[in-house]
Amino acid sequence: MMLRLSLFLCFALTSIYAQTPTTVRFTTNVGNIDVLLLPDAAPKTVENFLKYVNKGAFTNSIFHRSVKNFIIQGGGFQALLPGLPPIAQDAAVINEYKESNTRGTLSMAKLGSDPNSATNQWFFNLNNNAAVLNGQNGGFTVFGRVVDSASLAVMDRIAALPTNSPYSAPYDEMPLNGYSGGTVQQSNLVIVQSIGPIITLPPPVISDAGVISAGAFGGYTSAAPGSFLEIYGSNLAGAERSWTSDDFVNNVAPTSLEGVSVTIGGQRAFVNYVSPTQVNVQVPSTVSYANLAVVVTYKLQPSTPLYIDIKQLAGGLLAPASYKIGGKQFVYAVHAADNAPVTAASPAKPGETLLYYGSGFGPLNPFSIPYAGQIVQTLGTLGYPTQWKIGGLSAQVLFQGLIPGLVGVYQFNIVVPPDAASGDLAVELTQNGGSIAQSLFLPIQR
Repeated sequence: MMLRLSLFLCFALTSIYAQTPTTVRFTTNVGNIDVLLLPDAAPKTVENFLKYVNKGAFTNSIFHRSVKNFIIQGGGFQALLPGLPPIAQDAAVINEYKESNTRGTLSMAKLGSDPNSATNQWFFNLNNNAAVLNGQNGGFTVFGRVVDSASLAVMDRIAALPTNSPYSAPYDEMPLNGYSGGTVQQSNLVIVQSIGPIITLPPPVISDAGVISAGAFGGYTSAAPGSFLEIYGSNLAGAERSWTSDDFVNNVAPTSLEGVSVTIGGQRAFVNYVSPTQVNVQVPSTVSYANLAVVVTYKLQPSTPLYIDIKQLAGGLLAPASYKIGGKQFVYAVHAADNAPVTAASPAKPGETLLYYGSGFGPLNPFSIPYAGQIVQTLGTLGYPTQWKIGGLSAQVLFQGLIPGLVGVYQFNIVVPPDAASGDLAVELTQNGGSIAQSLFLPIQR
């Protein structure tokens, strides 16, 4: 059974890393920069930095400023065009200047008039900037140091990119890769894809047959774009938690939780829940229809891939294991009149409207409505409508589409056929010429 259904968006936050990692890796689209953190010199600054790292604030962010022979700066803005929105700031951290701003050090940016104003923005010193930065504004706090020549080379590679940005401040000194004018494309941005600790741990392991669609929605060995997957194994995460509303940025679901990320066919999935033995994700809407590799990465260590068949449609209705009674799997439905669940003690009535919930039923009309990775804002209907039978009789479909305010959860408003008999009746659902794989029942009393 899916441990945390996407019907709920808010869960308890877990703590940041229990131990301060010695070295972190800035994974960028230009290369990796490994940095030794300096908690002895700047303990509160390191703690502040790791708080942003732990919640994925720097994932898919940009280097927005590059000053020749001086610094390259990031941590402030997301790589979301066209607006490049700012990363949310937490409370400022007290200045802890101690180490010198020499070449290859990582320091905190701050307001020019306040030494204790550093929040989320940081910069790499390209040269020995001690004469400028050590005595200015209380001194700029150094909290890390680039560890090797390969990382320094990546830092210099970013610094060598032109800053012919068409944007105004604060993006007017933004390094751009392969830009020759016109509209800035995603490929032109210098992107920090992730920042995470380099710690020697056993790599995550996905169990044999350990990837299925959400168990409460059928538990299939195949899935569709927009389906929720359950991934089972060991060493998958170091903590247990679900996404919360705080993990969403501009309405977009997180692709990393607690240092855990997942790719499906090489594309980053939306991470709904993590624990040491189970990870739940939503399949991106842009994956191919093929047998695709699923890879779990935890603290920069990837698992061996396991494959799942991705189809155009793989619909399943909510039917929890607790609804399997007497060898029959009953579907979860609620009475539209009072939103109470349909049970043997509160059976459906012929002619009444019931609400059902599903996953994996594909795109919407209009097609512009996202069906993966975003909180639904607009009411739409299924691009591939479903047909229903209850007890062998055709049932009227009043509505079928995603639920606004949730992520990837479909709702179906279905009228029980007026001529339906009493008893545990089979619920049959077809979409685009194919039947869903579940065998489901519904209690009805005339």
